[in-house]
Amino acid sequence: IKEELILNTELVKITTEDCDEKFNKAVELLQNEEVVGMPTETVYGLAGNAFSPLAVSRIFEAKGRPTDNPLIVHISEFSEIYNLVKTVPETAKKLAEKFWPGPLTIILPKADKVPFCTTGNLDTVAVRCPSHEIARKLIKLSGLPLAAPSANLSGKPSPTKAKHVFEDLNGRIPFIIDGGDCKEGVESTVITLAGEKPRLLRPGNVTLKELTEVLGEVEVDDAVLNPLKNNETAASPGMKYKHYSPDAEVFVVEGDMKAVKKKTDELLKENGDKVCGVLTMSENAYDSAIILSGGTTNKQYAKLLFSNLREFDRLGVEVVFAEFESRDGYGLAIRNRLYKAAAHKVIKV
Repeated sequence: IKEELILNTELVKITTEDCDEKFNKAVELLQNEEVVGMPTETVYGLAGNAFSPLAVSRIFEAKGRPTDNPLIVHISEFSEIYNLVKTVPETAKKLAEKFWPGPLTIILPKADKVPFCTTGNLDTVAVRCPSHEIARKLIKLSGLPLAAPSANLSGKPSPTKAKHVFEDLNGRIPFIIDGGDCKEGVESTVITLAGEKPRLLRPGNVTLKELTEVLGEVEVDDAVLNPLKNNETAASPGMKYKHYSPDAEVFVVEGDMKAVKKKTDELLKENGDKVCGVLTMSENAYDSAIILSGGTTNKQYAKLLFSNLREFDRLGVEVVFAEFESRDGYGLAIRNRLYKAAAHKVIKV
């Protein structure tokens, strides 16, 4: 870590009842182009003034994030979008009416005042209005749109608890707000309205089915389930680089649960010389493995996914076999995160 990044990171628990008093320092830091770890309903974000190249540079530096990876800009209410984009089409208004505040990010052509460092040198900007009360209050009190990628070291599993932020960024940022565990557990759905047709770039808890009910046809970007092609520009966070990965090597074992159980047993035997873990979404039992439960629904699996991946690292696991069987509309979001965490090492059975 560069010497200028060595800080005394303050971790402060804040509730909606007492946040006016305790927000003063966080607001002051943001207004002075510093960065702050903040809770949202999806994952914890690393927030800074979206209009400030200095604040944005501090976000990238603290995370060790490539600067061509665009950031999502967070607002406290719909009217603030007009400061960030050139025009607001009816499609964006319909989506915002249905899903904001909430876990949906909308990409539109950016206003000139939004610096290219915030957008990864793109002519578009990604905007979201979170539903977390503390996040929205922080945005409102600071008077700033807040660029906020996940508050973790780049490539690591996203943080769903304040302690995850502290584990990754202690000494790198000045302040973390502990607003409790994140409700959703995976990042927002990202849709771009900047092209000819609406296109899903990153699935999340606003499902493809829900988007099509509002907009009609929605294309799904190839990079949702496949690696980005060489020299292809990332239009959204989570597209270009290996993401959400623990130190352990991850393999996805996907299919009917009986076949998954049989295959995972074989893989555990093949890797008997290593400390193995299984992330299960079933009642399957395995010998010679550390087992963590992802619940029995995709929504439960999503909420626990990143926390479980971090727990495997804490337990010293070297190889993780993640069970997966798509069961509902959230399946695309889980598949996307698992494939990225496994660097597309997927075993279909």
